[in-house]
Amino acid sequence: MLQFDVSAEVRTAFGKGAGRRLRAAKKTPAILYGKKIANVPLQLDTKEMTKILLKVQDQNAVVTLTINGIDERPTRHVMIKEVQVDPVRDTLVHVDFYEIDLETPLVLPVPLDFSGKAKGVDMGGEMHVLKGKVQLKGLPLDIPNAIPVDVSDLGLNDKITCGDLAVPDKVSLADDPAAVCVWVEDVTGGVVATEETEEAAV
Repeated sequence: MLQFDVSAEVRTAFGKGAGRRLRAAKKTPAILYGKKIANVPLQLDTKEMTKILLKVQDQNAVVTLTINGIDERPTRHVMIKEVQVDPVRDTLVHVDFYEIDLETPLVLPVPLDFSGKAKGVDMGGEMHVLKGKVQLKGLPLDIPNAIPVDVSDLGLNDKITCGDLAVPDKVSLADDPAAVCVWVEDVTGGVVATEETEEAAV
């Protein structure tokens, strides 16, 4: 899993006016919460956080959050739970951090990284991706950034299910093993594309 370091400060001013002043100072308001902690309002550097979000994209990431202005456990391990962006200016509005325990298993969605060209497509079929992510369970740092899926060997009406995926040893599948991730539909009507049929169609 991706890992990043972020510095933040305890936020003491609230309301719309305080939010505008924060953004004018190139800071973004944030909140830290978790199952066993009280909410901690934060503020952080907008430029630094934007760079991290561009690297994270749609992946999971463990953030080591260092909080200036707090005495009890100033360093926490967190995940980015929600990001609010101004739809007009495309700038950060707010970030939610959720505290995690690196020794406690989590269930997280992990992207599937498809590669190759299905041979069934060359035969006239159509490939359909039904799942772009699967749920995996494991310790946060053991959960991969993505699962590679090579579709090259898929022929007509072939499929890859969740149970077929190459899941790392230290994590387990938390999805239905029978759920289909990708399949190649036979739309040829029984006429499979070959070099001869393609030449005859010319």
